[in-house]
Amino acid sequence: MHRYRSHTCGALRETDIGKDVRLSGWCHRIRDHGGVLFIDLRDHYGLTQVVCDPDSKAFKQAEQLRSEWVIRIDGKVRKRPEGTENADLPTGQIEVYVSEIEVLSAAGELPMPVFGDQEYPEEIRLKYRFLDLRREKLHNNIMLRGRVIDSIRKRMKDGGFFEFQTPILTASSPEGARDYLVPSRIHPGKFYALPQAPQQFKQLIMVAGFDRYFQIAPCFRDEDARADRSPGEFYQLDLEMSFVTQQDVFDAVEPVIRGVFEEFGEGKKVTPKFPMIPYAEAMSKYGSDKPDLRNPVVMQDVSPAFKESGFKIFARILETPGNAVWAIPAKGGGNRAFCDRMNSWAQGEGQPGLGYIFWREGEEGGAGPLAKNIGPERTKQIADQMGLGVGDAVFFVAGKPKDFVKFAGLARTRVGEELNMIAQDRFDLCWIVDFPMFEWNEEEKKIDFSHNPFSMPNMPVEDFLKLDPSDNDKLLAIKAFQYDIVCNGVELSSGAIRNHRPDVMKKAFAIAGYPETVLEEKFGGMLHAFELGAPPHGGIAPGIDRIVMLLAGEQNLREVVLFPMNQKAEDLMMGAPAEVTPKQLKELSIRLDLPKK
Repeated sequence: MHRYRSHTCGALRETDIGKDVRLSGWCHRIRDHGGVLFIDLRDHYGLTQVVCDPDSKAFKQAEQLRSEWVIRIDGKVRKRPEGTENADLPTGQIEVYVSEIEVLSAAGELPMPVFGDQEYPEEIRLKYRFLDLRREKLHNNIMLRGRVIDSIRKRMKDGGFFEFQTPILTASSPEGARDYLVPSRIHPGKFYALPQAPQQFKQLIMVAGFDRYFQIAPCFRDEDARADRSPGEFYQLDLEMSFVTQQDVFDAVEPVIRGVFEEFGEGKKVTPKFPMIPYAEAMSKYGSDKPDLRNPVVMQDVSPAFKESGFKIFARILETPGNAVWAIPAKGGGNRAFCDRMNSWAQGEGQPGLGYIFWREGEEGGAGPLAKNIGPERTKQIADQMGLGVGDAVFFVAGKPKDFVKFAGLARTRVGEELNMIAQDRFDLCWIVDFPMFEWNEEEKKIDFSHNPFSMPNMPVEDFLKLDPSDNDKLLAIKAFQYDIVCNGVELSSGAIRNHRPDVMKKAFAIAGYPETVLEEKFGGMLHAFELGAPPHGGIAPGIDRIVMLLAGEQNLREVVLFPMNQKAEDLMMGAPAEVTPKQLKELSIRLDLPKK
């Protein structure tokens, strides 16, 4: 028999009854039932109940066992007594009667139990991540991650993509988040950078003549942590394609993403064809360029109902050109308690309040202060436009849309959550398209890039090259071939059709106020490559961590990453970042100039 096991702890079934077996694993749970010891033995593959009573020669040793000790047991498989079967376990019809126990490794006092899924402070969980990973839910999440990556890789290859690896040590990028720098010993005073993304490399792969590239790429960014963004490093499905339009990218990527959500979504409905929503429409309807389409609440502009109305606050706001009043409908929220609760929430968000109207039986024209101020005719106008009636409510935000749109989006989400309107049985995916290429920088009083400076404008190239750099209205109206994939309110990725023409690139940077010398200095390598013949190309990079987080039903990326850092970008388990020795610093020609405490 094998030194440690004849079977894994998830393998035995009724067909194995009567067999002599050997298992090895961790003592997951130990129960003493009237002198009979029941040990749930756990390994990577599952859990088997083993039994030891005073008649067994291993009984005295079994009495010494504690949680998370690693043991080997020999024994005979038998059927569980009637009424004690466990239908939730694949091994739940059998148990192993122990004849011999070998302790392979004793465990000291545990800083956190492995049995059960109770919450523990992040500091404990991350410091003892190897224990945390023994817990069933987290263990399963990590295994799900592996299966998702396998599926993505197969789908990409089936779609005609080729897998390449790009450098980890590269040059510092002047754009985006802060780089992680790596000092060079051989070149004193010079630094490599860990890639924020393989962006320039994947574009150069297209310039080099390869047609369809992908990799499961590690990316490194020195930025603050968020629930949907890991500090330090993350992984993305990085891809690029040559001789493609925006629609070609969509047609290649959509089946991969949809297929993964269908394969691992445990029966949840997945959007069959991702709708394309222009950026401006997403902002006006949902108050976000990352809309959760499971929420049926759609906002509308109801400014005409308040112009020159008896509600003087909104009427005065609307006297300023460009200002508006948006309505957030709340079907089923037509009672004062809910409206007051929303108003209090708004005040907690730093707003003066949240105006509302609600409709109840036997009250003509709606209820609430706003209804009384604007009168029944205008109230009916709002109800008709929004499709509202008795039992419903509507909330209002007013001012300059770009100033209130974020709060409006939060209010829309709050309404959906409070009224249980957000469907939990779906993955609703969409493309957000037509991002503005430029925006007005109020601080510097100039045109600037709004999103990605290396995207192609969504207009004929000849027309773009003829643009007057001083015609702000025309420039701010230009859309770019930039797009995002969004799922259930989470942005999975941004992408673009790249600006592959040096003349268009120079024009775009000139419009944003950057002289050609800046373009040459910061992006000379890419610019020169394009001057030597570059195909039209585009791509995208969906986040692996975010995809797995959604599929696992988690709210935090920490739950789907093997060894995450904490919110301060610290690895509590390995003690990173850490100080280094004076000798190491000397070899790198580095002297520390630390901030004073």
